[in-house]
Amino acid sequence: MTDTPDLGGLLGGGDPNALSGLLAQAQQMQEQLVNAQNEIAQTVLTGSAGNGLVTVTGTGAGGVTAVTVDPKVVDPADVDTLQDLIVGALADLDAQRDALAAEKMGPLSAGLGGGLPGLG
Repeated sequence: MTDTPDLGGLLGGGDPNALSGLLAQAQQMQEQLVNAQNEIAQTVLTGSAGNGLVTVTGTGAGGVTAVTVDPKVVDPADVDTLQDLIVGALADLDAQRDALAAEKMGPLSAGLGGGLPGLG
């Protein structure tokens, strides 16, 4: 006697139509995932701090493409404040990326929970 599991229930009881449908559903989900990832990567986001005194622009993929500093915040005697504003703007940009990823990927990950019979 072997410990090999019976995969008949997992694969739809051997019904080729059930397996074909499952594979089609998996392929569709993969295409949706790739589309969502591409959309995230191409989205331009802006993080800001100090009511817009410092802004950081980047993409959903993680790159920073621009930093803008309002001249009135540049004080050679107070570099710490400028540094804090830049860090705050970068943190806001990261939060924007996280929100975008949750918005685009959340519905896809929710579909994985019960999509495979016998595994959910």
